[in-house]
Amino acid sequence: MTPDDFKNLWLRVSAQFQCGPGSIHGPAHWQRVEQHGLVLAAKTGADITVVRLFALFHDAQRVNESMDHGHGMRGAELAASLRGAEFDIPDPAFTVLQAACAGHTDQQHAADPTIGTCWDADRLDLGRVGIRPDERFMSTALGRELARRGSTPQVSRGRAERIG
Repeated sequence: MTPDDFKNLWLRVSAQFQCGPGSIHGPAHWQRVEQHGLVLAAKTGADITVVRLFALFHDAQRVNESMDHGHGMRGAELAASLRGAEFDIPDPAFTVLQAACAGHTDQQHAADPTIGTCWDADRLDLGRVGIRPDERFMSTALGRELARRGSTPQVSRGRAERIG
């Protein structure tokens, strides 16, 4: 995917987000998840395209700010509806993306390095709602280390920019 592909996809998904741009689960959160995921992926070997797509889709179908059961599955379904028209990735990577989105709130750990990276990237942003990330819920060694230290990944300006 090109930077323009990501930018256009970002705009499309952001425009349909029901909770609005200021949501604690909205675009600013997606951006931080992407940033965390890129740092983690450098150590875990995760598929960077899947990590970036997860950051965008995992909360994109929330309809409220509290308990929104099924939002991860709805995010996976949104990705499926846009695949082929707005973006495309190989079937195995898409299967991983769907599993990461669908399971990110209901499952604790993932053996798959890409899914684990996605989930850890999301959980490392729990500070936005006053929750300190807990190493017991991290799937990757780096995620556990960062949670244990009470820190989030630091990224350089070039790598910290939003999708696109």
